Amino acid sequence: MARSDTKNINLKQINTMIEKMIFEFLGTMILILMGDGVCANVSLEKSKAKGAGWVVVTFAWGLAVMCGVFVAGPYTGAHLNPAVSIGLALAGSFDWNLVVPYIIAQMLGGFVGAVLVYIYFKDHYDATPDADAKLGSFCTIPAIRNKWRNLLSEVIGTFVLVYVILAIGNAGNTPELGMGSLGAFPVTFLIVAIGMSLGGTTGYAINPARDLAPRFAHFILPIKGKRNSDWSYAWVPGVGPVIGGAIAAGLYLCV
Repeated sequence: MARSDTKNINLKQINTMIEKMIFEFLGTMILILMGDGVCANVSLEKSKAKGAGWVVVTFAWGLAVMCGVFVAGPYTGAHLNPAVSIGLALAGSFDWNLVVPYIIAQMLGGFVGAVLVYIYFKDHYDATPDADAKLGSFCTIPAIRNKWRNLLSEVIGTFVLVYVILAIGNAGNTPELGMGSLGAFPVTFLIVAIGMSLGGTTGYAINPARDLAPRFAHFILPIKGKRNSDWSYAWVPGVGPVIGGAIAAGLYLCV
């Protein structure tokens, strides 16, 4: 093969990777904008949706994922979640060379989405005296703080997410395996089901990009009357989903 041909192939691979990163970024950004947006909407003062409740939160998070899938699905498979990317790679359904670029794009998208939520709801953050409500609109806070049991909640919730993605994706004929391989509507109800059935203990991060990136945004943004960002808990929604995704991949390969 001529050197120019090799160069052209390498450039094509780089351009393809950049395209995938852009759409993973955009899909995750929209996911967090809509998902953290509902958390802010139902918890911040003077919002017309304040107190709307858990059913609204879980359905909105499902719809938020649907929106992200519509954006990223045709280009990346719509992982939108480091635990999904790692789990699919462990299962042999995703190229390991793309795992780190996907995770970078997902984390950046989660951060930018959370910043947009702050800008959008700035007046309501200023009007809200409850520092926990402000933090909870960015990232997860456990209902009962028991870190090892909270970790188990995140492991199990993410196991369900990744295993169902693998199980349903296996039955289809899709070029890219990810949440997009389920189709936008099935994945919507998968997220809603996880939230309604398993989400009440920790707020079901089941996604490091959904928790760690917005938590960092909370840490650096000039939010009036904010509390600390609870970094002592952050390892739970960071590590738990990765463990859950890995277990799902292992079981999928075994059976």
